[in-house]
Amino acid sequence: MKRTLRIVMCAMLAGMMLLSACGNSSVGSSGGTKIYLTMYNEAKPGSFRGTLVEAAQAKAKAEGASIEVGFAEDSIEKQVEQVKSAVQQDYDVIICGPVSADTAVELEAIAGDIPIIFICNCPADKRLTANKYIYVGSDENVAGQFQAEYALEKLGSKSELNVMIIKGPRGQSATDGRTKGAKRVFDKSGKQINYVFEDYADWDKGKAKDMFEIFLSTGNALDCILCNNDTMAMGIVEYCKENGVNLNNVPIMGVNAAGDACEAIKNGDMALTVYQSGVGQGEAAVEAALKLANGDNVKDIEGATEDGKYIWVPFERVDSSNVDQYITE
Repeated sequence: MKRTLRIVMCAMLAGMMLLSACGNSSVGSSGGTKIYLTMYNEAKPGSFRGTLVEAAQAKAKAEGASIEVGFAEDSIEKQVEQVKSAVQQDYDVIICGPVSADTAVELEAIAGDIPIIFICNCPADKRLTANKYIYVGSDENVAGQFQAEYALEKLGSKSELNVMIIKGPRGQSATDGRTKGAKRVFDKSGKQINYVFEDYADWDKGKAKDMFEIFLSTGNALDCILCNNDTMAMGIVEYCKENGVNLNNVPIMGVNAAGDACEAIKNGDMALTVYQSGVGQGEAAVEAALKLANGDNVKDIEGATEDGKYIWVPFERVDSSNVDQYITE
């Protein structure tokens, strides 16, 4: 059923276009709720962020709302100006993938009475307010948990594990959550865990390649590689293929269930990824936006927490046993 729904949604969204990172796009009717979505960086079609934005646009259109999308190009200053402009133009609600989660207080102050739904980078809990400033996403700790659990299952006979962790951008909630979630599971395993290499590759394939090359020069033993996303995991896969490095007994793991990562799992080059539903998050963000813009609460939205601060869209573990369900033809 999940597979069928994903195919249908992909077909529905195929015709929609995103503008470049420096521009805005507007989708929806001239009436109804006005939504402004600001994303910290470009949302390329086919990427997780691209899928999320396209799903938000489709959901808003289906609900008779208008939605304008802007990209902040990793500039806090530009995102602040985008939010100020949304206020001046009387938008009813803002969906925000913040450049930095630490800017939540400033963005909320600018927004005033306008609700904000944060996505992709979660502010600290104390910065959220029930049914006004909320977060829609997936519990990042669970993604790291799935990775560590897989490693322990496959390497269970070893009493000592040498672990590499390739992380996303410093300060991103996904980076922190996925890394901490994995370490929490490892630390409770009763095994001796040696973190032989750990650094920030900023979601970048090239940086992940460079870091892996640096690690190989140390000559240290390695049992598993945990990457905070698939792009970095695929960087390591590509490095190994290009340089004849055999990692058959070293599981490489990522997050997002990107198309190339799923193919790599099917081919035996990667061991695990974690599916994060961009469609689910985009739709839930707009559903929450419509409720908050109308003065309602989010308690009836699937995945909403009792405190009214979060809406969680579940992660799904993907390995060789079920990867075919996540490969789009």
